[in-house]
Amino acid sequence: MGHQQVQHGKDDTEELLAAHRQLWCHALGYVKSMALKCALDLRIPDTIDRCGGSATLGELLAASEIPASNHDYLRRVMRTLTAMRIFAVSHDDPAKADDAAAISYQLTPASRLLVSSSSSSVDAAAAGAGASKENTTTPSILPNIAHLVRPNTISLLFSMGEWMKDESAASVSLYETVHRQGMWACVEDDAANRASFYESMDADTRLVMQAVVRRCPHVFDGIKSLVDVGGGRGTAAAAIVAAFPHIQRCTVMDLPHVVAEAPAGTAGLSFHGGDMFEHIPSADALMLKWILHDWDEDKCIKIMERCKEAIGGKEAGGKVIIIDTVLGSRADDDDDKTCRETYVLDLHILSFVNGAEREEHEWRRIFLAAGFRDYKITHTRGIPSIIEVFP
Repeated sequence: MGHQQVQHGKDDTEELLAAHRQLWCHALGYVKSMALKCALDLRIPDTIDRCGGSATLGELLAASEIPASNHDYLRRVMRTLTAMRIFAVSHDDPAKADDAAAISYQLTPASRLLVSSSSSSVDAAAAGAGASKENTTTPSILPNIAHLVRPNTISLLFSMGEWMKDESAASVSLYETVHRQGMWACVEDDAANRASFYESMDADTRLVMQAVVRRCPHVFDGIKSLVDVGGGRGTAAAAIVAAFPHIQRCTVMDLPHVVAEAPAGTAGLSFHGGDMFEHIPSADALMLKWILHDWDEDKCIKIMERCKEAIGGKEAGGKVIIIDTVLGSRADDDDDKTCRETYVLDLHILSFVNGAEREEHEWRRIFLAAGFRDYKITHTRGIPSIIEVFP
């Protein structure tokens, strides 16, 4: 009995230590974000790329203009980022694994997305449904990730607990509570903030649309006209018309001041300034990419009602294509990790606009309330899923 008690106590100790480690890892999670920001500030991905895909610590120091006396600081940052699999590491001589001069760093699929010199052209992002991996360049999402780790993006979360105690939180976002102005108003009023926001969205769109047009081309079968609702400067729509020439008419709809800043002369596109809560132009299909997660349920229902009016009834054969997150819908181990990451994204959205990432039953409730009869979800290995909604 005594041995069993000692053994039980040992098990309790191991469990407590594991829980202690878990809490430290989560409490210090922001350090990982800041290590990533440090690498972006120092242009580490670009340096490795310029060095042919592999760079020594000395080469990184020289390119970053870091004094040699501070080499150990960069080594420790890179050690953390390699543990996070942002970069890979190799040793010229395994026997000298502790010798910084024998260590070199390589890009991984993640850090390759952070190389600013990667092609980010719309044509490359939309190389077509039949494009092979070899003839499609990797788009850079550097502006997107840099935007996510800005100080004013992160600082909001410090006030989340206090904001939740406020009865007005349902109508006044955390962002507005902290900045005394809603996020959309801040984007509109501040030229620098606006530029950062749209560069971030465009970078994300190039990557997402490359995946959509290559992996899910069937979604656009039979469509002759399409409206990209909330389509910003037309990055997603341009990728679609380049990949699917059978779409004869493609319209980008956004607020008038947004489409006014769209690049001139985008082939195959027209732009329409308007309010999606009031009216959406008619088309065979409508697309909403990262739009509905910005709004609460009542507003989403209203948007979807306008969408239903725009595509007509069942007999018209139209549909709404939603590119957004479906929480909790992944099955295997790899997708389970994606699930956890999308829950974090949900709190990120909450802090900015009182929007939400949604589980399938929440999406279904919106669709039915707006008068739609059916939907189909196609999952990707990334964060977004493609939801086709039918009247």
